[in-house]
Amino acid sequence: MSKRTKALLAAGLAIFAALVVWTVTTIPEVPADKAKVEVPKTMSYEGNTLSEEKDGRKLWELTAERIDIDVETQDVKLVNITGHFYAEDGRTVEIKAAEGTFENATKDVAVKGNVDIHTSDGASLTGQELRWQAKESMLAAIGDAVAEKDDMKISGDRIESTDGFNKIKVIGKAHLVKGGENK
Repeated sequence: MSKRTKALLAAGLAIFAALVVWTVTTIPEVPADKAKVEVPKTMSYEGNTLSEEKDGRKLWELTAERIDIDVETQDVKLVNITGHFYAEDGRTVEIKAAEGTFENATKDVAVKGNVDIHTSDGASLTGQELRWQAKESMLAAIGDAVAEKDDMKISGDRIESTDGFNKIKVIGKAHLVKGGENK
């Protein structure tokens, strides 16, 4: 073998080795599994109504401008709400609020933001938040709560009732003004 052949063979082997090294070093890496980001699964409805019945009697109904439902938990968020709670004696409580929630597991309802409440017998109730606790059948106004009917005004941190506000319980900083006294 001549020197020239040996040189060409060595050059060819060097080029082949360089090509193997280049191929091995430039193989793309297998992409790592990206952590799957779970997007909350919600369904949204415009202008829909939720309600609850017990023993064939409607307890409450809420109509909202928009309703978002978590598909997995069935919890609900409501925007711009109007609704009614129905007492056993036939009276109704009408509510309006900016937003609210319904927890499917407990059947509890909470509304807040410009909460405005009026009963069919002339009473009114205001507070920062209104809660319906299904297990206790309790309706409560929470935060700077004020109830008014006829010539009576009651205020406190929390006002609650389990009988459609025929009887109420005032909790925290309770104050009663009746008759000709200043409101």
